[in-house]
Amino acid sequence: MGPFPSIFSPPAFITLLAPPPPSHPHQHPALPDSSPLLSLALPDARAYPAFRGLASDNDSAPPGLDFQRLLRVNQTLYITARDHIYSFDLGLSPQGDLTPRRRAVWKTRLNDMQNCAMRGKHQDECHNFIRVLVPRNDRTLFACGTNAFNPVCRNYKMESLIQEGEDLNGQARCPFDTRQTNVALFADGNLYSATVADFLASDAVIYRSLGENPVLRSVKYDSKWLKEPHFVHAIEHGHYIYFFFREISIEYTAVGRVVFSRVGRVCKNDMGGSPRVLEKYWTSFLKARLNCSISGDSFFYFDSLKSLSDVVLINGRPAILGIFTTQTNSIPGSAVCAFYMDDIQSVFDGPFKEQRSTDSTWSPVPPDRVPNPRPGCCAGQGEAETYKNSNEFPDESLSFIKSHPLLDESVSPMMEQPLLTRTVGR
Repeated sequence: MGPFPSIFSPPAFITLLAPPPPSHPHQHPALPDSSPLLSLALPDARAYPAFRGLASDNDSAPPGLDFQRLLRVNQTLYITARDHIYSFDLGLSPQGDLTPRRRAVWKTRLNDMQNCAMRGKHQDECHNFIRVLVPRNDRTLFACGTNAFNPVCRNYKMESLIQEGEDLNGQARCPFDTRQTNVALFADGNLYSATVADFLASDAVIYRSLGENPVLRSVKYDSKWLKEPHFVHAIEHGHYIYFFFREISIEYTAVGRVVFSRVGRVCKNDMGGSPRVLEKYWTSFLKARLNCSISGDSFFYFDSLKSLSDVVLINGRPAILGIFTTQTNSIPGSAVCAFYMDDIQSVFDGPFKEQRSTDSTWSPVPPDRVPNPRPGCCAGQGEAETYKNSNEFPDESLSFIKSHPLLDESVSPMMEQPLLTRTVGR
């Protein structure tokens, strides 16, 4: 299959690389822009490549195409959109050209579109917005689409974008609505995903499936585990999968709906609990607050995580960098904070947090009340070295982790301060 004639327009280059975030009723106004480093007149901008769909395809021509995901694998760039996946050969494309070499068309079936409309959704929402695109191995891509609020997944050959095998149920792997957040990655042959698992978006889930390990998920409808999370990123590091998200804080409910940024963690070798406690659920899920703040007479917090890097080396140590913004009722501002992975590990080894029944305040759990092996450990490692499998853990440890997933300490940024900050008026 050769290249396709495409539609070029300079403004679309901005749309492709930086699509505007979905509107949200609690989103504060955009921050004022800094002075641009470089500006071009429209005639000069035409020298830059742009892609807005294919001239031969009315469904992808403007304004029908909605970009969703970018994925680069070596010299191939994959772009997902509404009803389409495109691949671009970055090594062979002539300079100034941005024309897809391959494409896959994946439209919603008519009956799914009709069911979507019967549920009260607008026609424009009842399409297949492809929200998941991750490498399954070095030959296969795994993709999932919203499919008119009935998520579906499938495999594609990386080289040809030809489907392999049958469609799969996308529930808990892909959101129902393109405006809902989600993350996904494959590790050791298992898909780790985080999204909402129902039409009403009431069941937030961290989920493992499709591999040799048993299917596991987070506990349903338990605000101690997840409370209205917005998932931002997921990474594999060491024995763990880390999930980064922001959510409504459960420990500060007395002052209203406060957003905190979190890092959550599960063991890759987690096999679930016993038939009595946490069967088919994570036995290793823990979470801690990511603290991006400026110290002073009082701390100024950037509490809302927006974007995160993969693991990079800083000063020879594995680290991550994140972009944070302030609470919606705070002075508008943003910051870049970096965190060492071993500092995250130290917090996960620290005290747990619990709510006292007497006055509803949250405080550290005394060490003498923490069961052995330490809840959240991976079987066969550390304090749990003598346990071959997580379903052998004592019920006491499993019951504790079910009700105490939150750590008491927060993860402090590198050098105890943000690398960059920007607030209104500065």
